[in-house]
Amino acid sequence: MRVPDLTTRDRTAVELMDDPDCDLLALERTYAQFRAVNAVVAGWQLTYRRYVRPLLHADRTATILDVGCGGGDLARALARWAQRDGRRAQVTGIDPDPRAHAWAARQPPVPGVSFRCAHSSDLVAEGRPFDVVVSNHVLHHLDQHELDTLLHDSRALARVRVAHSDIARGAWAYRLFSVGTRPLASESFIREDGLTSIRRSYTPAELAAAAGPGWRVAQPWPARNLLLDDGLPDDSLLDDGTR
Repeated sequence: MRVPDLTTRDRTAVELMDDPDCDLLALERTYAQFRAVNAVVAGWQLTYRRYVRPLLHADRTATILDVGCGGGDLARALARWAQRDGRRAQVTGIDPDPRAHAWAARQPPVPGVSFRCAHSSDLVAEGRPFDVVVSNHVLHHLDQHELDTLLHDSRALARVRVAHSDIARGAWAYRLFSVGTRPLASESFIREDGLTSIRRSYTPAELAAAAGPGWRVAQPWPARNLLLDDGLPDDSLLDDGTR
């Protein structure tokens, strides 16, 4: 298998699912497959345990915002994990694409989860704070201005923590994803768009430079970047482990 030149980000590559005229059936199959694929590649259970669960409690409800939630698999997973752990959380998933919102809203409801068709800036304008702001596989879609806007909005919306998870560009990530998703190539955009996403994604150093001061990049899972802002002022929701 030929691996393209990954020494620099391919900012010009466009994912099929971002085309407003793409095949709707293939798009909805892609949303449906996100849950299984993300469970393998995104490492969110570990990210939840390290960076989200310590902020949740049994005696009060924490609010979580999932920006660019797509089909809503992460929003639903966060609510399920919190319930499993005896913690209370209300998760709001937002996506500006009405196709994603419509698909997410049609899925069987999960207690503590709601969806809106909205931009993060809409919630900033409404003055709606959340305890935790997260995203998955959003950063590589954005140009620098859009990234700056998302990070500004995230800080405006989050009381305690921001955690934006995305792919870390690399040859092994490209090879493994290409092989692992080959059976899905004919029925959805997962494989082709995933490979495009890797080409568009950042290395850790590139992401740190693009985000700027006050942000740090962790790598809690292979081939992952986790962009964190831990400098938020309100740490009163932190669970010290005694609750």
